[in-house]
Amino acid sequence: MGILDKVFGRDDDKDDNMKDSTKANMNAGSAGRTPMGDTPVADFSDVHSSSASAPVADIRSYTVKSGDSLSKIAQHEYGDAGMWKDIYEANRGIISNPDLIHPGQVLTIPDNG
Repeated sequence: MGILDKVFGRDDDKDDNMKDSTKANMNAGSAGRTPMGDTPVADFSDVHSSSASAPVADIRSYTVKSGDSLSKIAQHEYGDAGMWKDIYEANRGIISNPDLIHPGQVLTIPDNG
């Protein structure tokens, strides 16, 4: 018996008197079972982590300035004013009318992939 056993009132005699079946159940955890019965314990030994991830699309943002239009932004970002529709589709949550954008709005500029 150690000093902490005395402090916490642990008695070695109680451990010696434990039934053999209880001791066997307590040791069952190493065999993939819980200490109290036959319920399997989750085994994650075949799970491996990876630092590789799916490629992330090139998504940029653009803050609208006075005099901007979606076609001007598309010309600047893509070199093609006709791609304004891509910007509009990516920002439908904040643009209700593609002819009305306002300075200060932050738009998502999707990858032209």
